[in-house]
Amino acid sequence: MSTKAMTSQKEKKYKSLKRKTAVGNTIIYIILTIMAIIWVAPFCAIVLESFRTETTMQVGYVIPKQWGLDNYRTLLTETKFLKWYTNTLTIALIVSVIQTFMVLCMSYTLSRMRFTGRKFLMNLMLIFGMFPGFLGMIILYKILSGMGLTGAGSVPGLILVYTASSAMGYYVSKGFFDTIPKSLDEAARVDGATRAQVLVKITFPMAKPIIIYTVLTAFMGPWGDFMFAKYIAHNTTEGMNVAVGLQNLISTPEMLAAHYTQFTAAGILVAIPITLLFMNLQKYYVEGVTGGAVKG
Repeated sequence: MSTKAMTSQKEKKYKSLKRKTAVGNTIIYIILTIMAIIWVAPFCAIVLESFRTETTMQVGYVIPKQWGLDNYRTLLTETKFLKWYTNTLTIALIVSVIQTFMVLCMSYTLSRMRFTGRKFLMNLMLIFGMFPGFLGMIILYKILSGMGLTGAGSVPGLILVYTASSAMGYYVSKGFFDTIPKSLDEAARVDGATRAQVLVKITFPMAKPIIIYTVLTAFMGPWGDFMFAKYIAHNTTEGMNVAVGLQNLISTPEMLAAHYTQFTAAGILVAIPITLLFMNLQKYYVEGVTGGAVKG
């Protein structure tokens, strides 16, 4: 076979492969576009509903006939939404700080130090972590009730519960710390640095992705919790977080008809902090997950 014929045959194979790739990519893009539309459509509907002012009830159309900010204004002035929002934000911020500190300290200890009972402690925390949290709801309520941390005082009670066992969630963070060379720690110790100095000045700067990942996960837990928060608040408005408060806002058919559009407006306001956090910190979140999954 001549060189020209071989070249022509290769060009045909290349064009055929290129055509197949283009067709495959087009199909994938179409599927992804349809999935994106299906995923985004409900959120767009909620946004549109929040600006509908002709009626507060559920309707059979999406695009409002009358637009306005009445739902947001009514939500902020005529309901306890600001109180619920403040409660939730306070809980989430405090828990994210305490939980991050405890998780990172536990992860660093288990990653860098070797001591008697280390394996047993890791296995024990792993086993305890398999039990669903709601199994202890009754006894936790009894304890918190005896301390005056239910009802109107449920905010500090929820902070206490959310942070009490946070160190048990060390798995991903420990895996990330395992990827950081121990030789850096040893070199710093030789130069006279203490364990705390090594952790703060060497390990933490290199562990920025896992720190942000831990902060995000610690913040998201209290922000979206409903079951335990409702159980502890016990229908006391002053102690409700935003999820429980909004459920209470539409708890009956009559209240749903009167507050549905306000409920959608509240959903938008609740989604804003999480959306902004993920948009700005998504890169570090992914790095933290993938880095922590390398080793166990």
